[in-house]
Amino acid sequence: MITRIRTESQYKAVMKTIETLLAKATRIGGFHKLSKDESAMLANLSRMAEAYEDNVLKLMPILPKTLAEAIEYKRMERQWTQAELAKTLGIGAPKLSQILSGKREPDLSFLKAVYKKLKIDANFLLTHA
Repeated sequence: MITRIRTESQYKAVMKTIETLLAKATRIGGFHKLSKDESAMLANLSRMAEAYEDNVLKLMPILPKTLAEAIEYKRMERQWTQAELAKTLGIGAPKLSQILSGKREPDLSFLKAVYKKLKIDANFLLTHA
């Protein structure tokens, strides 16, 4: 029996067991109807999963998949409104809204401003614009 989750595959196996025990508890009328061994196992696996999530998954950054996601992340990070972001980038709020919603293609001046003002990686911009 493992005492600490070290890999993603172990984490997935632990989560599958937790889900099975939760489903059983629901099916039989509550956690109090699980056996002592099942209750102890559920508690132990839950602690291990929580520790893995806190110490490993929390450290893994969620990378944006689109230009709009990257810009939105930077906006939220700085706690700006969309109007403040547009002003920082030197464009109007309607143009920014259209670009972020995909209704308008970003132009070169917009991409330069995003690179300079938001410090979004140039390689990301080239592959996602």
